[in-house]
Amino acid sequence: MKPAKAAVKKTAGKSTAAKKPAKPRRNPLAPERVSALLERLAQAYPSAECALHHRNPWELLVATILSAQCTDARVNMVTPGLFKKFPTPTDFLHAPLVEIEGEIRSTGFYHNKAKSLNGAARKLVSEYAGKVPQTMDELLSLPGVARKTANVVLGVAFGKAVGVVVDTHVLRLSKRLELTKETQPVLVEKDLMKVIPQDHWIAFSHELIHHGRQICIARKPRCPDCTLETLCNSSDKTWSSH
Repeated sequence: MKPAKAAVKKTAGKSTAAKKPAKPRRNPLAPERVSALLERLAQAYPSAECALHHRNPWELLVATILSAQCTDARVNMVTPGLFKKFPTPTDFLHAPLVEIEGEIRSTGFYHNKAKSLNGAARKLVSEYAGKVPQTMDELLSLPGVARKTANVVLGVAFGKAVGVVVDTHVLRLSKRLELTKETQPVLVEKDLMKVIPQDHWIAFSHELIHHGRQICIARKPRCPDCTLETLCNSSDKTWSSH
């Protein structure tokens, strides 16, 4: 009889090669990254300011209401004639809607905008002595005024950083830069207020708007020319250095 062969103990094949250390998770909201974004934006757009032409808070309020679904350039073409014809809230209050509509027709949605301007003027004259109020709640009580418009007026006319202006450029770029995952302007603003220091809220919006118009264009961003490129990991980049 042949002796039984010793059972061969099989072991699962395991690699003896040293495992590579896992890459640290990237945090797009890390304070140092946010600080770098703010610093580069400030350097790229040191004189960024509101593009809507105005001479006082009332004209800024009107121009911002008109800018809904309309370019700032178009609004700036309309407002000189509009303010020449109706210089004050009292003039808007007593103006027939059809006359206001005729002046603002090219800005689009002119029926609703004319009603908003007339209604805002009426409330300013009756409740605020014809002066534009300087609080968020009071501004939001005016016809045609939502948070974007209120933030523009508070920040530009009165230098008050109560919130962050979220227009189409800020909305789009905030997502590209991974500062928010939200799609609604109010929710995007809340996210930005958490990560952007309050003393940067006003300038940040102006700078991001300029960046969105000049470099980070919606359909074809100019990534090779972007001062933020090395900090950006957007999936729709047209060029990447990393």
